[in-house]
Amino acid sequence: MIQVNGKPMIWSEGMTVASMLKEKNYIYAKIVVKINGVFIPVEKYESTFIHDGDDVKAIHMLAGG
Repeated sequence: MIQVNGKPMIWSEGMTVASMLKEKNYIYAKIVVKINGVFIPVEKYESTFIHDGDDVKAIHMLAGG
């Protein structure tokens, strides 16, 4: 089990940031991801694995005025 934005999510072996975002249907153009407080660059989403027990924050960046 992992936490995504404070809510539990079932973890699966081999889960990457990209696969988690797809499963959660987070398709926003501007999204920032942190795992256990560590920023993950967008170019590493496909190769960064999420481990059982991780705390993930996926933050959609908004623009406005």
